[in-house]
Amino acid sequence: MFQFVKEIITPAQVAEQIPFGSALQKTKNKRDETIRNIFTGADKRLLFIVGPCSADNEDAVCDYVVRLAKVAERVKDKIFIIPRVYTNKPRTRGEGYKGMLHNPDPNKGTDIQAGILHLRHMHVRVVSESGLTAADEMLYPENYAYLADILSYVAVGARSAENQQHRLVASGIDVPVGIKNPMNGSMSVLMNSIYAAQIENEFQYHSHQVKTSGNPVAHAVLRGNVDIFGHSHPNYHYEDLILLRELYLRQNLKNPSVIVDTNHSNSGKNPYEQVRIAKEVISCRNGSAELRDFVKGFLVESYLEDGNQPPDGTVYGKSITDGCLGWEKTERLIYDVADRI
Repeated sequence: MFQFVKEIITPAQVAEQIPFGSALQKTKNKRDETIRNIFTGADKRLLFIVGPCSADNEDAVCDYVVRLAKVAERVKDKIFIIPRVYTNKPRTRGEGYKGMLHNPDPNKGTDIQAGILHLRHMHVRVVSESGLTAADEMLYPENYAYLADILSYVAVGARSAENQQHRLVASGIDVPVGIKNPMNGSMSVLMNSIYAAQIENEFQYHSHQVKTSGNPVAHAVLRGNVDIFGHSHPNYHYEDLILLRELYLRQNLKNPSVIVDTNHSNSGKNPYEQVRIAKEVISCRNGSAELRDFVKGFLVESYLEDGNQPPDGTVYGKSITDGCLGWEKTERLIYDVADRI
């Protein structure tokens, strides 16, 4: 039985209360064009979508992104950086910390409206302080509207890849949408999801019937898979990348592209393996003309401190969800990859 707790503020009301502003919109428009050009092949730079598993602390996230902006400037000729600022956290068993949307204070109860205001304020602050527009996960399609004017990249997670509403909403988003392979690793599900996101659709969204033009830069994200016994299996190796490219071509999808998620089942949730995985993928990309145009970049989980801690932990800039690479290792990885391109 539903119990209605409170009415939630609308996206228009949130945007009015926490405006993005024309100057920041110009920054976003310029970055959006560059990112789109990377996926169409007009820009040959590599993408790094990098940041915390979950953006749990506004000050720590902004501290991280300001540092990231300095690195982005140094590698800008070879690498284009998008901060990962994920404000929703999917839970396999439905319990635990669910991200800033649900829990703006990890040590207090659920407050959705406060979470919406808090996460939008953080995203605006990220852009204004760093000049970098960010990526966030579209865990709840109806909530995308709260950040539609701010985000430069949208992720659809492994648990959501087969969901019809995610696919439909992705088809109306005007920035790249990365769709992860589902938890079981099915490539046919992944290809169907990308196809559905790339075509025109008509459906109900909020209180309207809407029509979309399709998203030609919807693309694959490989994150590994989990078998029926709970064991992780990677899918970032040369053979996996070549197979995915062949599937793209067989189905005649637009702008064949893949982002490799270096954590999750690809690393067996060992965040320190991300360094080795990224370097292996770069070697594959360098050695294959097909992969050089196909592999567009990496999704890396990184924060100020190595590892993770419980949700009630007090270490500033340390993940309260999955383990992350700390800042020093992240900085070194980005520079090492840039040197290998």
